[in-house]
Amino acid sequence: MSEVIMKGPEGRLEGQFYPAQKPNSPLAMILHPHPERGGSMNNKVVYQLYQTFVNRGFATLRFNFRGVGRSQGVYDRGEGELSDAASALDWLQTIHTDAPQCWVAGFSFGAWIGMQLLMRRPEINGFISIAPPANMYDFSFLAPCPASGLVIHGDQDDIVPPDSIDEMIAKVAKQRDVVIESELIEGANHFFGNELEKVETHVTAYLDRRMPEIAKKLSNPDDD
Repeated sequence: MSEVIMKGPEGRLEGQFYPAQKPNSPLAMILHPHPERGGSMNNKVVYQLYQTFVNRGFATLRFNFRGVGRSQGVYDRGEGELSDAASALDWLQTIHTDAPQCWVAGFSFGAWIGMQLLMRRPEINGFISIAPPANMYDFSFLAPCPASGLVIHGDQDDIVPPDSIDEMIAKVAKQRDVVIESELIEGANHFFGNELEKVETHVTAYLDRRMPEIAKKLSNPDDD
């Protein structure tokens, strides 16, 4: 893992990057919660997602949106943060030009930004969306959703009620050959304080189902 500084729309963007250890490895970018509510790339859920993708062999990037940490600029109500994410993805793709797949994952506000990026970047093959704030932001831009992915939320979330997420999934999961899977974690609130291992388990299992060739290589490293 190494610290990186990328060029963003408003100046530098601060990130942490783990390069792929093998050629033709997939890419993953992780997006953090709301900048004005303490969200950063060091959030525990974001870090757990980052480590999970690294452990599955992805070249993985997490970064701070504008105005967070050492990233320059000021909060821009989502529009600027979407531009930040697009710039960070551009940077990631220049590092690994041979990547066969590209994934985006986000937590809360970061999930909302990630799903918008998904609509604008056809090279994104899959997504992980943790507690997307379906009761706070309009997700109708996803109708229909262009790629399959996984949504995880907690049954004790009093910030984003589970019903609002279920309604969002029902509205946007209308594209042929696109499947949005949903996992409800019992006892988890919006921040998954004691359920990070469950998040990791669900994400790892989903990635292994979607990319069985990677799971096979990880379980049989001598076959390379």
